[in-house]
Amino acid sequence: MVYCMDKIDSCDYDIAAPDAGAMIESLRAFGYDLPTSISDLIDNSITAGAKNVWLKFFWNGENSSISIKDDGCGMSEKDLINAMRPGSRSPLEEREPEDLGRFGLGLKTASFSQCKKLTVATKFAEQNIAVRCWDINEVVKTGEWRLFKINIKHADGCFSDLEKMENGTIVLWEKIDRIVNGTRVESEKDQKLFLERVDNVKNHLAMVFHRFLERGRFKIWINDRKVESWDPFLKNEKATQLLNEESFQICGKMVVNPYVLPHLSKIDEKTHSLAAGPKGWNAQQGFYVYRNERLILAGSWLGLGFKKEEHYKLARIQIDIPNSMDMEWEIDVKKSVARPPAVLRDDLKRIAKLTRERAADIYRHRGKVISRASSSDFVFVWEKKVRHGKLFYSLNRQHPLIKEVLENSDENNSAIKAMIRLIEETIPVPLIAINNSENPDKQFKPFEKTPSNELIEVITEVYKSLIVSGLTVPEAQNRLAVMEPFNYYPEFIANFIESINRKVNHA
Repeated sequence: MVYCMDKIDSCDYDIAAPDAGAMIESLRAFGYDLPTSISDLIDNSITAGAKNVWLKFFWNGENSSISIKDDGCGMSEKDLINAMRPGSRSPLEEREPEDLGRFGLGLKTASFSQCKKLTVATKFAEQNIAVRCWDINEVVKTGEWRLFKINIKHADGCFSDLEKMENGTIVLWEKIDRIVNGTRVESEKDQKLFLERVDNVKNHLAMVFHRFLERGRFKIWINDRKVESWDPFLKNEKATQLLNEESFQICGKMVVNPYVLPHLSKIDEKTHSLAAGPKGWNAQQGFYVYRNERLILAGSWLGLGFKKEEHYKLARIQIDIPNSMDMEWEIDVKKSVARPPAVLRDDLKRIAKLTRERAADIYRHRGKVISRASSSDFVFVWEKKVRHGKLFYSLNRQHPLIKEVLENSDENNSAIKAMIRLIEETIPVPLIAINNSENPDKQFKPFEKTPSNELIEVITEVYKSLIVSGLTVPEAQNRLAVMEPFNYYPEFIANFIESINRKVNHA
Protein backbone atom coordinates (compact mmCIF):
# COMPACT_ATOMS: atom_id res chain seq x y z
CA MET A 1 0.00 0.00 0.00
CA VAL A 2 1.35 3.45 -0.96
CA TYR A 3 0.48 6.62 0.94
CA CYS A 4 0.67 9.99 -0.79
CA MET A 5 2.02 12.91 1.24
CA ASP A 6 -1.14 14.93 0.51
CA LYS A 7 -3.16 12.30 2.44
CA ILE A 8 -0.95 12.48 5.54
CA ASP A 9 -2.01 14.73 8.43
CA SER A 10 0.99 17.00 8.90
CA CYS A 11 -0.16 17.77 12.46
CA ASP A 12 -0.22 14.12 13.56
CA TYR A 13 3.32 12.91 14.20
CA ASP A 14 5.91 11.75 16.74
CA ILE A 15 9.36 13.20 17.29
CA ALA A 16 11.84 10.33 16.85
CA ALA A 17 15.05 12.10 17.83
CA PRO A 18 18.12 9.84 17.78
CA ASP A 19 19.69 8.88 21.09
CA ALA A 20 22.68 11.18 21.55
CA GLY A 21 24.98 8.52 22.99
CA ALA A 22 24.16 5.95 20.32
CA MET A 23 24.46 8.50 17.54
CA ILE A 24 27.83 9.88 18.59
CA GLU A 25 29.22 6.36 18.91
CA SER A 26 27.92 5.65 15.39
CA LEU A 27 29.80 8.69 14.12
CA ARG A 28 32.99 6.91 15.16
CA ALA A 29 32.38 4.11 12.64
CA PHE A 30 32.68 5.90 9.30
CA GLY A 31 35.78 3.89 8.35
CA TYR A 32 38.47 6.53 8.77
CA ASP A 33 42.03 5.57 9.56
CA LEU A 34 44.51 8.00 11.12
CA PRO A 35 45.95 9.38 7.84
CA THR A 36 42.53 9.95 6.20
CA SER A 37 41.10 11.56 9.32
CA ILE A 38 43.96 14.06 9.57
CA SER A 39 43.65 14.75 5.83
CA ASP A 40 40.02 15.69 6.38
CA LEU A 41 41.02 18.28 8.99
CA ILE A 42 43.69 19.73 6.71
CA ASP A 43 40.98 20.17 4.07
CA ASN A 44 39.31 22.60 6.48
CA SER A 45 42.60 24.44 6.97
CA ILE A 46 43.09 24.87 3.22
CA THR A 47 39.50 26.07 2.79
CA ALA A 48 40.20 28.60 5.58
CA GLY A 49 43.11 29.99 3.56
CA ALA A 50 45.88 28.58 5.75
CA LYS A 51 49.45 28.80 4.52
CA ASN A 52 50.79 26.49 7.23
CA VAL A 53 49.50 23.49 9.16
CA TRP A 54 51.46 22.26 12.17
CA LEU A 55 50.86 18.73 13.49
CA LYS A 56 52.11 17.71 16.92
CA PHE A 57 52.12 14.07 17.98
CA PHE A 58 52.72 13.85 21.73
CA TRP A 59 53.62 10.40 23.09
CA ASN A 60 52.48 9.61 26.63
CA GLY A 61 51.09 6.09 26.44
CA GLU A 62 47.30 6.05 26.80
CA ASN A 63 47.43 9.79 27.57
CA SER A 64 49.01 10.65 24.22
CA SER A 65 47.48 13.45 22.17
CA ILE A 66 47.53 14.99 18.70
CA SER A 67 47.10 18.65 17.78
CA ILE A 68 46.51 20.27 14.39
CA LYS A 69 47.17 24.02 14.20
CA ASP A 70 46.71 26.29 11.19
CA ASP A 71 47.10 29.98 10.38
CA GLY A 72 43.85 30.20 8.42
CA CYS A 73 41.19 32.86 8.90
CA GLY A 74 39.78 31.27 12.06
CA MET A 75 36.12 31.37 13.15
CA SER A 76 33.87 33.57 15.20
CA GLU A 77 32.34 31.98 18.29
CA LYS A 78 29.04 31.54 16.45
CA ASP A 79 30.76 29.87 13.50
CA LEU A 80 32.71 27.60 15.85
CA ILE A 81 29.53 26.36 17.53
CA ASN A 82 28.04 25.66 14.11
CA ALA A 83 31.21 23.91 12.92
CA MET A 84 31.13 21.66 16.00
CA ARG A 85 27.56 20.62 15.22
CA PRO A 86 27.33 17.28 13.33
CA GLY A 87 25.89 17.95 9.88
CA SER A 88 26.68 21.65 10.03
CA ARG A 89 26.11 22.05 6.28
CA SER A 90 23.90 20.21 3.82
CA PRO A 91 25.75 18.21 1.15
CA LEU A 92 23.20 19.61 -1.33
CA GLU A 93 24.41 23.18 -0.80
CA GLU A 94 26.39 24.68 -3.64
CA ARG A 95 30.00 25.12 -2.56
CA GLU A 96 32.63 27.62 -3.56
CA PRO A 97 34.82 26.11 -6.31
CA GLU A 98 37.86 25.93 -4.01
CA ASP A 99 35.92 24.44 -1.05
CA LEU A 100 37.26 20.99 -0.13
CA GLY A 101 34.29 20.09 2.11
CA ARG A 102 30.91 18.57 1.28
CA PHE A 103 28.94 16.91 4.09
CA GLY A 104 29.50 19.19 7.08
CA LEU A 105 30.70 16.15 9.02
CA GLY A 106 34.45 16.05 8.42
CA LEU A 107 35.72 17.73 11.59
CA LYS A 108 33.48 15.64 13.82
CA THR A 109 33.54 12.21 12.16
CA ALA A 110 37.26 12.38 11.39
CA SER A 111 38.03 13.37 14.98
CA PHE A 112 35.60 11.00 16.70
CA SER A 113 37.00 8.11 14.65
CA GLN A 114 40.30 8.58 16.50
CA CYS A 115 39.51 10.23 19.84
CA LYS A 116 36.87 10.56 22.55
CA LYS A 117 37.66 14.14 23.43
CA LEU A 118 37.73 16.84 20.75
CA THR A 119 38.62 20.43 21.63
CA VAL A 120 38.75 23.26 19.10
CA ALA A 121 40.11 26.73 19.81
CA THR A 122 39.90 29.46 17.20
CA LYS A 123 40.73 33.12 16.77
CA PHE A 124 39.03 35.30 14.19
CA ALA A 125 40.25 38.82 13.34
CA GLU A 126 40.44 40.81 16.57
CA GLN A 127 37.83 38.80 18.45
CA ASN A 128 38.51 36.83 21.61
CA ILE A 129 39.66 33.24 21.33
CA ALA A 130 36.68 30.87 21.39
CA VAL A 131 36.99 27.28 22.66
CA ARG A 132 34.51 24.40 22.53
CA CYS A 133 34.85 20.75 23.48
CA TRP A 134 33.07 17.47 22.78
CA ASP A 135 33.61 14.66 25.27
CA ILE A 136 32.02 11.44 24.00
CA ASN A 137 31.94 9.92 27.49
CA GLU A 138 29.86 12.87 28.71
CA VAL A 139 27.44 12.65 25.79
CA VAL A 140 26.94 8.93 26.41
CA LYS A 141 26.52 9.46 30.17
CA THR A 142 24.03 12.33 29.94
CA GLY A 143 22.29 11.39 26.69
CA GLU A 144 22.54 15.05 25.67
CA TRP A 145 24.55 16.90 23.05
CA ARG A 146 26.50 18.93 25.60
CA LEU A 147 29.11 21.05 23.85
CA PHE A 148 31.34 22.36 26.61
CA LYS A 149 32.56 25.96 26.77
CA ILE A 150 36.19 26.19 27.81
CA ASN A 151 37.84 29.31 29.20
CA ILE A 152 41.10 29.86 27.33
CA LYS A 153 42.81 30.54 30.67
CA HIS A 154 41.99 27.01 31.79
CA ALA A 155 42.56 25.33 28.42
CA ASP A 156 45.44 23.10 27.40
CA GLY A 157 48.79 24.86 27.05
CA CYS A 158 48.93 24.20 23.30
CA PHE A 159 46.15 26.77 22.79
CA SER A 160 48.36 29.58 24.07
CA ASP A 161 49.94 29.74 20.59
CA LEU A 162 46.76 31.41 19.35
CA GLU A 163 47.38 34.42 21.56
CA LYS A 164 50.49 35.21 19.49
CA MET A 165 48.69 34.77 16.17
CA GLU A 166 46.43 37.20 14.31
CA ASN A 167 44.06 34.38 13.46
CA GLY A 168 44.01 30.61 13.25
CA THR A 169 42.56 27.40 14.64
CA ILE A 170 43.86 24.58 16.82
CA VAL A 171 42.23 21.15 17.00
CA LEU A 172 43.23 18.96 19.93
CA TRP A 173 42.57 15.22 20.12
CA GLU A 174 42.71 13.64 23.56
CA LYS A 175 41.67 10.18 24.74
CA ILE A 176 42.87 8.84 21.39
CA ASP A 177 41.74 5.32 22.23
CA ARG A 178 41.71 4.12 18.63
CA ILE A 179 45.44 4.83 18.41
CA VAL A 180 46.96 4.16 21.84
CA ASN A 181 44.44 2.05 23.76
CA GLY A 182 46.32 -0.48 25.92
CA THR A 183 49.75 1.08 25.37
CA ARG A 184 52.29 1.81 28.11
CA VAL A 185 54.36 4.99 28.16
CA GLU A 186 57.52 3.08 29.15
CA SER A 187 57.14 0.51 26.35
CA GLU A 188 59.66 1.09 23.55
CA LYS A 189 57.64 -1.22 21.31
CA ASP A 190 54.45 0.82 21.82
CA GLN A 191 56.30 4.08 21.24
CA LYS A 192 57.88 2.70 18.07
CA LEU A 193 54.44 1.69 16.76
CA PHE A 194 53.15 5.20 17.54
CA LEU A 195 56.05 6.75 15.60
CA GLU A 196 55.38 4.40 12.68
CA ARG A 197 51.83 5.73 12.59
CA VAL A 198 53.25 9.26 12.46
CA ASP A 199 55.42 8.23 9.52
CA ASN A 200 52.40 6.76 7.73
CA VAL A 201 50.58 10.06 8.21
CA LYS A 202 53.54 11.95 6.74
CA ASN A 203 53.64 9.74 3.63
CA HIS A 204 49.89 10.00 3.16
CA LEU A 205 49.82 13.79 3.46
CA ALA A 206 52.80 14.11 1.09
CA MET A 207 50.73 12.25 -1.51
CA VAL A 208 47.24 13.66 -0.90
CA PHE A 209 48.29 17.33 -0.82
CA HIS A 210 51.33 17.13 -3.11
CA ARG A 211 49.97 19.66 -5.59
CA PHE A 212 49.44 22.24 -2.82
CA LEU A 213 52.90 21.54 -1.37
CA GLU A 214 54.65 21.72 -4.76
CA ARG A 215 53.59 25.33 -5.26
CA GLY A 216 55.38 26.35 -2.07
CA ARG A 217 52.52 28.57 -0.87
CA PHE A 218 51.24 25.90 1.52
CA LYS A 219 53.30 23.92 4.01
CA ILE A 220 52.64 21.05 6.41
CA TRP A 221 54.86 20.49 9.43
CA ILE A 222 54.94 17.33 11.57
CA ASN A 223 56.70 17.73 14.90
CA ASP A 224 58.51 20.77 13.43
CA ARG A 225 59.68 18.93 10.29
CA LYS A 226 58.41 20.05 6.90
CA VAL A 227 56.55 17.46 4.82
CA GLU A 228 57.96 17.19 1.29
CA SER A 229 55.56 16.54 -1.58
CA TRP A 230 55.35 13.18 -3.37
CA ASP A 231 54.59 13.51 -7.08
CA PRO A 232 53.08 10.25 -8.43
CA PHE A 233 53.83 11.22 -12.03
CA LEU A 234 57.53 12.19 -11.92
CA LYS A 235 56.66 15.25 -13.99
CA ASN A 236 60.17 16.67 -13.67
CA GLU A 237 61.84 13.61 -15.20
CA LYS A 238 62.72 13.93 -18.90
CA ALA A 239 61.86 10.28 -19.59
CA THR A 240 58.30 10.60 -18.27
CA GLN A 241 55.77 10.42 -21.11
CA LEU A 242 52.67 12.63 -21.02
CA LEU A 243 50.05 11.30 -23.42
CA ASN A 244 47.23 13.39 -24.89
CA GLU A 245 45.18 15.43 -22.42
CA GLU A 246 41.41 14.98 -22.75
CA SER A 247 38.52 17.03 -21.33
CA PHE A 248 34.93 16.04 -20.60
CA GLN A 249 31.96 18.19 -19.61
CA ILE A 250 29.49 16.77 -17.08
CA CYS A 251 28.30 19.03 -14.23
CA GLY A 252 31.62 20.77 -14.65
CA LYS A 253 34.84 20.22 -16.55
CA MET A 254 36.82 17.01 -15.98
CA VAL A 255 40.40 16.81 -17.29
CA VAL A 256 42.37 13.58 -17.82
CA ASN A 257 46.17 13.47 -18.18
CA PRO A 258 47.72 10.01 -18.74
CA TYR A 259 51.38 9.48 -17.79
CA VAL A 260 53.81 6.66 -18.51
CA LEU A 261 56.64 6.77 -15.98
CA PRO A 262 60.29 6.07 -16.87
CA HIS A 263 61.85 2.64 -16.67
CA LEU A 264 64.33 2.01 -13.85
CA SER A 265 67.23 2.38 -16.28
CA LYS A 266 66.19 5.98 -17.07
CA ILE A 267 66.22 7.33 -13.50
CA ASP A 268 68.50 7.02 -10.49
CA GLU A 269 67.82 4.44 -7.80
CA LYS A 270 66.71 7.00 -5.18
CA THR A 271 64.12 8.50 -7.54
CA HIS A 272 62.89 5.03 -8.49
CA SER A 273 62.55 4.05 -4.84
CA LEU A 274 60.63 7.23 -3.94
CA ALA A 275 58.37 6.90 -7.00
CA ALA A 276 57.20 3.51 -5.72
CA GLY A 277 55.03 5.44 -3.27
CA PRO A 278 53.50 4.28 0.02
CA LYS A 279 52.16 1.00 -1.41
CA GLY A 280 54.84 0.06 -3.95
CA TRP A 281 55.10 0.27 -7.73
CA ASN A 282 52.54 -2.37 -8.64
CA ALA A 283 49.86 -1.14 -6.22
CA GLN A 284 50.29 2.52 -7.22
CA GLN A 285 49.40 2.04 -10.91
CA GLY A 286 46.07 3.26 -12.24
CA PHE A 287 43.93 6.38 -11.95
CA TYR A 288 44.57 9.23 -9.52
CA VAL A 289 41.37 11.17 -8.92
CA TYR A 290 41.79 14.77 -7.73
CA ARG A 291 39.01 16.99 -6.44
CA ASN A 292 40.08 20.63 -6.50
CA GLU A 293 43.70 19.39 -6.72
CA ARG A 294 43.27 17.36 -3.53
CA LEU A 295 43.92 13.64 -4.12
CA ILE A 296 40.82 11.54 -3.43
CA LEU A 297 41.83 8.16 -4.84
CA ALA A 298 45.37 6.97 -5.54
CA GLY A 299 46.20 4.06 -7.80
CA SER A 300 42.95 2.36 -8.84
CA TRP A 301 41.58 1.05 -12.13
CA LEU A 302 38.13 2.20 -10.94
CA GLY A 303 36.43 -1.15 -11.48
CA LEU A 304 36.83 -0.85 -15.25
CA GLY A 305 37.91 -4.47 -15.65
CA PHE A 306 41.69 -4.07 -15.49
CA LYS A 307 44.03 -5.94 -13.16
CA LYS A 308 47.14 -4.55 -11.54
CA GLU A 309 49.97 -6.40 -13.27
CA GLU A 310 53.72 -5.86 -13.14
CA HIS A 311 54.20 -4.85 -16.78
CA TYR A 312 51.57 -2.09 -16.45
CA LYS A 313 53.05 -0.56 -13.30
CA LEU A 314 54.44 2.50 -15.14
CA ALA A 315 50.90 3.63 -16.06
CA ARG A 316 49.44 6.40 -13.88
CA ILE A 317 46.56 8.61 -14.99
CA GLN A 318 45.59 11.95 -13.45
CA ILE A 319 41.90 12.89 -13.34
CA ASP A 320 40.84 16.36 -12.19
CA ILE A 321 37.22 16.94 -11.18
CA PRO A 322 35.55 19.99 -9.57
CA ASN A 323 33.45 19.69 -6.39
CA SER A 324 30.35 20.19 -8.55
CA MET A 325 30.79 16.56 -9.69
CA ASP A 326 30.74 15.05 -6.18
CA MET A 327 27.38 13.36 -6.62
CA GLU A 328 28.21 12.00 -10.07
CA TRP A 329 31.47 10.51 -8.76
CA GLU A 330 29.86 9.28 -5.51
CA ILE A 331 32.50 10.96 -3.32
CA ASP A 332 32.09 9.61 0.22
CA VAL A 333 32.31 11.43 3.56
CA LYS A 334 35.95 10.41 4.06
CA LYS A 335 36.85 11.68 0.57
CA SER A 336 38.68 8.41 -0.06
CA VAL A 337 36.22 6.65 -2.40
CA ALA A 338 35.20 7.68 -5.91
CA ARG A 339 33.26 5.86 -8.63
CA PRO A 340 33.11 7.15 -12.20
CA PRO A 341 29.72 8.01 -13.71
CA ALA A 342 28.39 5.44 -16.19
CA VAL A 343 28.52 8.00 -18.99
CA LEU A 344 32.32 8.29 -18.59
CA ARG A 345 33.25 4.63 -18.16
CA ASP A 346 33.83 3.85 -21.85
CA ASP A 347 36.08 6.88 -22.32
CA LEU A 348 38.06 6.14 -19.17
CA LYS A 349 38.40 2.50 -20.22
CA ARG A 350 39.73 3.61 -23.62
CA ILE A 351 42.26 5.96 -22.01
CA ALA A 352 43.33 3.30 -19.51
CA LYS A 353 43.82 0.70 -22.25
CA LEU A 354 46.00 3.04 -24.31
CA THR A 355 48.11 4.08 -21.30
CA ARG A 356 48.58 0.48 -20.16
CA GLU A 357 49.68 -0.51 -23.67
CA ARG A 358 52.24 2.31 -23.75
CA ALA A 359 53.53 1.22 -20.33
CA ALA A 360 53.77 -2.42 -21.43
CA ASP A 361 55.58 -1.33 -24.63
CA ILE A 362 58.50 -0.19 -22.49
CA TYR A 363 58.94 -3.70 -21.11
CA ARG A 364 58.28 -5.32 -24.50
CA HIS A 365 61.06 -3.19 -25.97
CA ARG A 366 63.44 -4.10 -23.17
CA GLY A 367 62.54 -7.78 -23.52
CA LYS A 368 63.34 -7.65 -27.24
CA VAL A 369 66.63 -5.88 -26.54
CA ILE A 370 67.55 -8.63 -24.08
CA SER A 371 66.58 -11.24 -26.68
CA ARG A 372 68.70 -9.61 -29.40
CA ALA A 373 71.63 -9.24 -27.01
CA SER A 374 71.60 -12.95 -26.18
CA SER A 375 74.01 -15.13 -28.14
CA SER A 376 72.14 -18.30 -27.15
CA ASP A 377 70.34 -20.43 -29.72
CA PHE A 378 66.57 -20.19 -29.73
CA VAL A 379 65.09 -22.89 -27.49
CA PHE A 380 61.91 -24.54 -28.80
CA VAL A 381 59.57 -26.74 -26.79
CA TRP A 382 58.68 -28.88 -29.82
CA GLU A 383 60.95 -30.34 -32.50
CA LYS A 384 60.00 -31.40 -36.01
CA LYS A 385 61.46 -34.78 -36.99
CA VAL A 386 61.22 -37.35 -39.78
CA ARG A 387 60.48 -41.03 -39.18
CA HIS A 388 60.23 -43.53 -42.06
CA GLY A 389 59.87 -40.65 -44.47
CA LYS A 390 57.03 -39.00 -42.55
CA LEU A 391 56.94 -35.91 -40.32
CA PHE A 392 56.23 -36.13 -36.61
CA TYR A 393 56.66 -33.84 -33.59
CA SER A 394 58.45 -34.55 -30.33
CA LEU A 395 59.09 -32.61 -27.15
CA ASN A 396 62.59 -31.16 -26.95
CA ARG A 397 64.35 -33.31 -24.34
CA GLN A 398 67.01 -30.57 -24.01
CA HIS A 399 64.46 -27.96 -22.91
CA PRO A 400 65.66 -27.01 -19.40
CA LEU A 401 62.41 -27.79 -17.61
CA ILE A 402 61.80 -31.08 -19.44
CA LYS A 403 65.43 -32.08 -18.95
CA GLU A 404 65.32 -31.36 -15.22
CA VAL A 405 62.08 -33.33 -14.75
CA LEU A 406 63.51 -36.35 -16.58
CA GLU A 407 66.82 -36.23 -14.70
CA ASN A 408 65.28 -35.79 -11.24
CA SER A 409 62.42 -38.25 -11.34
CA ASP A 410 64.04 -41.59 -10.61
CA GLU A 411 60.92 -43.13 -9.05
CA ASN A 412 58.48 -42.06 -11.78
CA ASN A 413 60.90 -41.79 -14.68
CA SER A 414 59.28 -44.57 -16.70
CA ALA A 415 55.79 -43.17 -16.18
CA ILE A 416 56.91 -39.65 -17.16
CA LYS A 417 58.63 -40.93 -20.30
CA ALA A 418 55.52 -42.91 -21.20
CA MET A 419 53.32 -39.84 -20.67
CA ILE A 420 55.57 -37.72 -22.90
CA ARG A 421 55.54 -40.39 -25.59
CA LEU A 422 51.74 -40.64 -25.39
CA ILE A 423 51.39 -36.86 -25.82
CA GLU A 424 53.77 -36.92 -28.79
CA GLU A 425 52.02 -39.80 -30.53
CA THR A 426 48.51 -38.42 -30.12
CA ILE A 427 48.92 -34.80 -31.20
CA PRO A 428 45.88 -34.10 -33.41
CA VAL A 429 48.01 -32.65 -36.20
CA PRO A 430 45.35 -32.97 -38.98
CA LEU A 431 42.69 -31.29 -36.82
CA ILE A 432 45.07 -28.50 -35.84
CA ALA A 433 46.01 -27.94 -39.48
CA ILE A 434 42.35 -27.77 -40.59
CA ASN A 435 41.34 -25.38 -37.79
CA ASN A 436 44.35 -23.18 -38.38
CA SER A 437 43.64 -22.88 -42.11
CA GLU A 438 39.91 -22.21 -41.62
CA ASN A 439 40.09 -19.94 -38.56
CA PRO A 440 43.66 -18.72 -38.10
CA ASP A 441 42.55 -15.78 -35.94
CA LYS A 442 40.83 -18.06 -33.45
CA GLN A 443 43.94 -20.04 -32.55
CA PHE A 444 45.35 -19.13 -29.14
CA LYS A 445 49.03 -18.44 -28.92
CA PRO A 446 50.75 -20.04 -25.89
CA PHE A 447 49.49 -18.60 -22.58
CA GLU A 448 47.16 -16.16 -24.34
CA LYS A 449 44.43 -14.94 -21.94
CA THR A 450 46.17 -16.85 -19.15
CA PRO A 451 46.34 -15.01 -15.79
CA SER A 452 49.73 -13.33 -15.55
CA ASN A 453 50.54 -14.98 -12.23
CA GLU A 454 50.30 -18.43 -13.89
CA LEU A 455 52.72 -17.39 -16.63
CA ILE A 456 55.11 -15.97 -14.03
CA GLU A 457 54.97 -19.29 -12.14
CA VAL A 458 56.07 -21.16 -15.29
CA ILE A 459 58.81 -18.61 -16.03
CA THR A 460 60.04 -18.95 -12.44
CA GLU A 461 60.21 -22.75 -12.61
CA VAL A 462 62.08 -22.69 -15.93
CA TYR A 463 64.49 -20.09 -14.51
CA LYS A 464 65.14 -22.31 -11.48
CA SER A 465 65.81 -25.28 -13.74
CA LEU A 466 68.34 -23.21 -15.71
CA ILE A 467 70.16 -22.26 -12.51
CA VAL A 468 70.12 -25.90 -11.34
CA SER A 469 71.64 -26.93 -14.69
CA GLY A 470 74.70 -24.83 -13.84
CA LEU A 471 74.04 -21.57 -15.67
CA THR A 472 74.94 -18.27 -14.04
CA VAL A 473 72.22 -15.70 -13.33
CA PRO A 474 73.02 -13.63 -16.48
CA GLU A 475 73.23 -16.79 -18.61
CA ALA A 476 69.88 -18.04 -17.31
CA GLN A 477 68.29 -14.66 -18.00
CA ASN A 478 69.61 -14.61 -21.56
CA ARG A 479 68.37 -18.14 -22.16
CA LEU A 480 64.87 -17.20 -20.96
CA ALA A 481 64.73 -14.37 -23.47
CA VAL A 482 65.20 -16.74 -26.44
CA MET A 483 63.03 -19.56 -25.18
CA GLU A 484 59.67 -20.59 -26.57
CA PRO A 485 56.94 -19.63 -25.60
CA PHE A 486 58.31 -16.72 -23.55
CA ASN A 487 59.42 -14.97 -26.73
CA TYR A 488 55.75 -13.97 -27.12
CA TYR A 489 55.92 -12.05 -23.84
CA PRO A 490 59.07 -9.89 -23.78
CA GLU A 491 57.43 -7.51 -21.28
CA PHE A 492 57.04 -10.34 -18.76
CA ILE A 493 60.63 -11.50 -19.27
CA ALA A 494 61.97 -7.96 -18.86
CA ASN A 495 59.93 -7.49 -15.69
CA PHE A 496 60.98 -10.86 -14.30
CA ILE A 497 64.66 -10.16 -14.96
CA GLU A 498 64.33 -6.72 -13.35
CA SER A 499 62.84 -8.26 -10.19
CA ILE A 500 65.59 -10.93 -10.07
CA ASN A 501 68.31 -8.29 -10.42
CA ARG A 502 66.79 -6.21 -7.61
CA LYS A 503 66.86 -9.22 -5.30
CA VAL A 504 70.46 -10.01 -6.27
CA ASN A 505 71.57 -6.38 -5.74
CA HIS A 506 69.89 -6.15 -2.33
CA ALA A 507 71.06 -9.57 -1.14
